[in-house]
Amino acid sequence: MTKKLLALLSAAMLPLAIPGPAAATDVVRTDAGLVRSKTVGQARVFDGIPYAAPPVGVLRWKAPQPVQPWTGVRESKLGSPCAQQANPEVPDGSTSEDCLFLNVTTPAKASPKPRAVMVWIPGGGFFQGAGNSYEASKLASRGDVVVVTVNYRLGIFGFFGYPGLPGSGTFGLQDQQAALRWVQRNARAFGGDPGNVTVAGESAGGMSVCAQLTSPTSAGLFSKATMQSGSCAFNWAQNSQYPQQAAGSPWIPVRDVEATGKDWAASQKAKLNCRLTIDCLRRLDPDVLVEDTLQFTQLAYGGSAVLPLSPATALRAGLFHRVPIMSGNNHDESTGWLAAFGEITDYPKLVTDMVGAKQAPKVLREYPLSRYESPAAAWASVTTDRIWSCTQVASDQQAARKVPVYAYEFADKYSPISQPGQGASHAAELPYLFRLGNYDWPLSETQQQLSNQMIDYWTSFVRTGNPNGPDRPQWSPTGQGEVKGISLAPTDQSGIQPVNLSSEHHCAFWAGLTRSTSRITSGDSVSNNNA
Repeated sequence: MTKKLLALLSAAMLPLAIPGPAAATDVVRTDAGLVRSKTVGQARVFDGIPYAAPPVGVLRWKAPQPVQPWTGVRESKLGSPCAQQANPEVPDGSTSEDCLFLNVTTPAKASPKPRAVMVWIPGGGFFQGAGNSYEASKLASRGDVVVVTVNYRLGIFGFFGYPGLPGSGTFGLQDQQAALRWVQRNARAFGGDPGNVTVAGESAGGMSVCAQLTSPTSAGLFSKATMQSGSCAFNWAQNSQYPQQAAGSPWIPVRDVEATGKDWAASQKAKLNCRLTIDCLRRLDPDVLVEDTLQFTQLAYGGSAVLPLSPATALRAGLFHRVPIMSGNNHDESTGWLAAFGEITDYPKLVTDMVGAKQAPKVLREYPLSRYESPAAAWASVTTDRIWSCTQVASDQQAARKVPVYAYEFADKYSPISQPGQGASHAAELPYLFRLGNYDWPLSETQQQLSNQMIDYWTSFVRTGNPNGPDRPQWSPTGQGEVKGISLAPTDQSGIQPVNLSSEHHCAFWAGLTRSTSRITSGDSVSNNNA
């Protein structure tokens, strides 16, 4: 992946001193030491708490280890984002491997009983992003919940594999589980209930939630799950997100990750002053690793108990934790990827390049150019449905056989983080839940009302497993056939109303295409380094 494409595509042991609900104090004792909060709005924020030992030196490419206790009081200060190339979220990039921090936000007002906890796993394609970017004071105070945002190892640091290396391709997932275990041990110190934890995330964070849903080693760590714009069945067709892209999914067999790692290691031989071994590779400067981090952006299954099966396969077989699920997409997910194709004029060629000459006429009949204002709009609709909406619908259908699934679609055409004309693009819902990047994104009066209703839906689900409550339309769980849920838009657009996601996004059509061009119900795919 070139830097130009990356820019285009960028747009997770002391005994407790407090056995019960925490009072609204500035200092809290965790199982490793004392931490002090700062006040943000109507919330207390404890930034930069280490949840595992720094994975540096001999701990690189190993399971997360316990953090060493500290003396004194740690002040509330964001820790370093995990190593990644420069991107809009982390403009200067990072080469820090000492990055396994989390941030805890609690309502400032004391509660007579423990509060529900929401653990947020950030997105970023598994190669960029940080929990630091999601300021949650409004979400916590309005929703009366504890919010925990997490950093986890990314790219080559989090998903590297090598023959004989335990945990190959899963170190970032193991970090997420270490953070969830930290919550189990420490939630009560912050007024949280370790028995009422929701794991949530968006994009790669939503896919991470799916991985945790299907991971045997995450059993008992959460009781609800929220997947935003990322699902177990997520996969992409060839040439669908940008030209020359191979088909793929976030999940690949461990042997493929190990083979990629072996080839990469051989390419580094000239930089090594030792025999080609894992111990030797652990001595490489992180600057060297960051250069090649995009070679490792898919998660390995089949190599350990962390992810014994592809999450797509596991969900389809009913092998997942029985917890209520909230799941959804944005109406125009793919518009943020249009720039990768330059000026779009030949819509039929794009479709043919994606599905092949035999299937292209079917797609062009289902999505006739005459229905859209431009070739770009038609292509955006095709790729939104094929890559995002219908893979999410497939996962919803599979999960709904066993647990309640609340399906949604974010449909505000004018989110402040979407570019003009992009509609409800990928990640457009996030400023309605969080303060992103320490910036107050401007919301109109009706958008602010929608933000309040979304926070109420989300946090009611966190507290009870049911998003419903006063001052917002009823939201019913979907059935096991067509996926039905709610569309979320301001009142000066369509407002909040019921929606049939299966029909709106032509999901029966996509499910009917041949397996060679559409793996909607599988998500299992060949290795691909462009995730």
